[in-house]
Amino acid sequence: MKIQCNICPHHCNLEQGQVGICHGRIHRGNEIVSENYGKLTALALDPIEKKPLYHFYPGSKILSIGSYGCNLRCPFCQNCDISMAGAGQIDVAVMRKEEIAEKALQLKRAGNIGIAFTYNEPLIGYEFVRDLAALIKQCNLKTVVVTNGYICEEPFRELLPLIDAFNIDLKGFTESYYQKLRGDLACVKRSIEIAAERCHVEVTTLIVPGENDSEQEMEALSGWLAGISPDIPLHISRFFPRWKMQDKPVTPVQKIYRLAEVARQNLKYVHEGNV
Repeated sequence: MKIQCNICPHHCNLEQGQVGICHGRIHRGNEIVSENYGKLTALALDPIEKKPLYHFYPGSKILSIGSYGCNLRCPFCQNCDISMAGAGQIDVAVMRKEEIAEKALQLKRAGNIGIAFTYNEPLIGYEFVRDLAALIKQCNLKTVVVTNGYICEEPFRELLPLIDAFNIDLKGFTESYYQKLRGDLACVKRSIEIAAERCHVEVTTLIVPGENDSEQEMEALSGWLAGISPDIPLHISRFFPRWKMQDKPVTPVQKIYRLAEVARQNLKYVHEGNV
């Protein structure tokens, strides 16, 4: 019998033992669970600015962890080695949440403020994020999620009390562009609105030449963000050829600076990335 996954809007209907489009969720024992629970592909103590979060405890560091899998299919994925991988396709280290929390506490002396769920799409491992974030909060540390925002509203709202800060990717500002990525613009916009109600939120847009790089689109995107709050920081980042989009040139630096100028007409804090 098939069971529907209700974490993201794909709503995969999975047979027993079948894994969803994200590579990280599986039908096991008559329920949908995180197949990648506690399976780490990356662990590093990063500057908080690398997430990027420029306005959340600037100058601090955060223990950053990632697994594998993603529920979007961006052909330009900058982290494709782990985000497009599934079980058995990449080396992992299995860690209990208690081990990770202990590591985070040990690193306080090195400037660590908590845990960042990042590198792949962390919210496909919803149960692991929920369980570890709850433990990290008990340790009086901070929790950060770097996400594409493609998640259903109910589970997202349930997670919010455990999270202190988000960086949410806003890939572009047209529905047609999101369709190419197998996502949904309205869903991501809703995630940003919901997160901004109670968490610190910063937004990142990767500018891909010929895809989402018009001044008109940036005007619309930044104007919409300002409607939530002009204080939301926006990171406008350069694209570099990766994965299935090797034919595109690197985003010109001057394009990033020009789009940042456009965005600053609406937002107080705009940062150029990878320039």
